[in-house]
Amino acid sequence: MIEKANENPKVVIHTENLYFSYKYELDDGTLEKIENYALKNINLDIYDGSFTVILGHNGSGKSTLAKLFNMILSPTKGKVYIDGIDASNEENLFLIRQNVGMVFQNPDNQLVATIVEEDVAFGPENLGVEPPEIRKRVDNALEMVGMTKYRLHAPHRLSGGQKQRIAIAGIIAMMPKLMIFDEATAMLDPSGREEVLETIKRLNKEKKMTVILITHYMNEAVLADRVIILNKGELHLDGTPVEVFSQFEKIKKAGLDVPQVTELMNMLDAEKKDNAELKKYAFPSNILHTKEATDLLEVYVKGLK
Repeated sequence: MIEKANENPKVVIHTENLYFSYKYELDDGTLEKIENYALKNINLDIYDGSFTVILGHNGSGKSTLAKLFNMILSPTKGKVYIDGIDASNEENLFLIRQNVGMVFQNPDNQLVATIVEEDVAFGPENLGVEPPEIRKRVDNALEMVGMTKYRLHAPHRLSGGQKQRIAIAGIIAMMPKLMIFDEATAMLDPSGREEVLETIKRLNKEKKMTVILITHYMNEAVLADRVIILNKGELHLDGTPVEVFSQFEKIKKAGLDVPQVTELMNMLDAEKKDNAELKKYAFPSNILHTKEATDLLEVYVKGLK
């Protein structure tokens, strides 16, 4: 079970028996509902200040779920509540969009201005925020993502990781209650991914912002408080990173891999059956970080000397 920071944590996202199916328009103008729902019977609570990662194979429903949280899509059946607001009621669209910030895979699709600080100001301007407050928000947002010195640069001249940080700053300036990152590191090189992940961790740990990260990268998932795995539109696993990634067979069943270091531990443990020398050592399946494995193996190696 997920450990909460206190006995009565605030719920910022709540879903009840949530289902969603896509509708496709046929040549004759009619709509055909696909009975194989993209999401089926999703019941979730996301807590204030938490860092949740959602994993799943392509087509598992993870991006669909994110779009339901931001009212880009509406439920076919069931309910979604954002900070107690019914996200299935179209009258709440503006209020939901103020509360939920979303960062997508391609930062170029979110950059709208020719100057960085003007781009960051775009969101709060459209919310009707007064100019002095916009100035303050833009400065704070750029500082938060480490991009202040680029405030007068042209966004299209920045690297992929820098562009994504500008996109994040634009959402921060709108001051949402939670932020969703939908494959926000997928198009970046390792350096760019690291830049964006550091920003996400700072938002969560230092600014206490609720974060949902949708990703394919297992090394990103181990940074979270909670990991949710979707499989064929259904909740497959839900728990802390240790609880989830210890269930090696269920992870494989969902078409996913465990972190590389966890897989190494599992391989070494399997080798013990045929290797008498290895039988004296323990290779725990709950090791998720390279340093943990390095420290453990260093102890074993020193014991051989």
